[in-house]
Amino acid sequence: MRLTFISNYINHHQIPFSEACYKELGSDYAFIQTSPMEAERLAMGWNEEGEKLTYVHRLYEEEEVCRRLIMESDVLLAGWTDREDLIGERLQAGKLTVRISERLYREGQWKAISPRGLIRKYQDHTRYRRKPVYLLCAGAYVPSDFHIIRAYPEKMFRWGYFPPTMHYGEELWTNIKKNDGIVQIVWAGRFMPLKHPEYMIRLAKDLKEADQRFHIHLIGSGEMEAELKQMTGDLQVGGEITFHGFCKPEQVRKIMEKSHIHVFTSNHLEGWGAVVNEAMNSGCAEVASGQAGAVPYLIDHGKNGLVYPDGRYDCMLEAVKFLLENPAGREQMGRNAYGTITKMWNAEKAAAELIRFLRDLQDGKVMPAKAGPLSIAPVVRPGKMYRELMSRRETKEWKEPK
Repeated sequence: MRLTFISNYINHHQIPFSEACYKELGSDYAFIQTSPMEAERLAMGWNEEGEKLTYVHRLYEEEEVCRRLIMESDVLLAGWTDREDLIGERLQAGKLTVRISERLYREGQWKAISPRGLIRKYQDHTRYRRKPVYLLCAGAYVPSDFHIIRAYPEKMFRWGYFPPTMHYGEELWTNIKKNDGIVQIVWAGRFMPLKHPEYMIRLAKDLKEADQRFHIHLIGSGEMEAELKQMTGDLQVGGEITFHGFCKPEQVRKIMEKSHIHVFTSNHLEGWGAVVNEAMNSGCAEVASGQAGAVPYLIDHGKNGLVYPDGRYDCMLEAVKFLLENPAGREQMGRNAYGTITKMWNAEKAAAELIRFLRDLQDGKVMPAKAGPLSIAPVVRPGKMYRELMSRRETKEWKEPK
């Protein structure tokens, strides 16, 4: 089976999955990069090393080769790219194609009423609903968006991002994560409104006033940096917070490995949130906003982390306090989070399931996975997602916020 993956560019979130596919398929796997990486991403510590991989082809340098791969491969895996014209040629030819998509309506499903938008969605998606085209949903809110436009009926499956997976021994909890009474809390991302980094400054103030022993690590930079540092000074929590600036991915992991709790505060504009994968893989107990795409797929509330609703800071604060005051439960959630990534939500598992799924499709069978990547993606309206997560919770001590 010849499989080609087309996306805007290859990065450290896609390389592990591509490497796993290449290991299984060899020269029958190819990745098409449609544009060079943006300067902003390079400034954040991302690099262009992926372009040098054997199986990577650059559309802007090898257009004829790439066009041939798109049309002649047995399966095209179509990710995020502005070259819809190339994908459309294959779809019109009726060739097996699997799309990967984040949300259509991050700002609100009310936007689905736009006539111009509906026409575009029909052209790109809905008119192929009965064709051999399937959808991998990179986020738990994706199925609901596509359900609105009546695309991919019974052909939507769970998917996500798959950063590098690290495997640790018992030393992660006995030697790396220090148990000196000070709980290390980490937050990572760009300093921008949708990610709510200001919550972490407020958190430092409230935990300090509650006489909790903790330290917060803020990794990243961005438009809100000056505001956050000013806020840190005004609230007199400079001793409780370290600003690390932008760090390379491997440096981020080192900080996560030493941390006990990862707090993820992004709102509904966050399509996935790969830092959740990375922190869980680093054995952190998760406190996460339920509005981001990764959270309902990765977190079992009360088992490997805690989920709070609708950007509510008060609920986030209570979740962090719960973990600070329950060290045994905090460690167990961290261990469970680590297991979620190493056993289920990782590149090797995703690649194996996808290749199995595609071979079954070639034989005329649709065989979803039982859980994790390639399992059936349920259609849950955004307003009902948190209630759905609470119905699955395992920690009864956690009080659902009113």
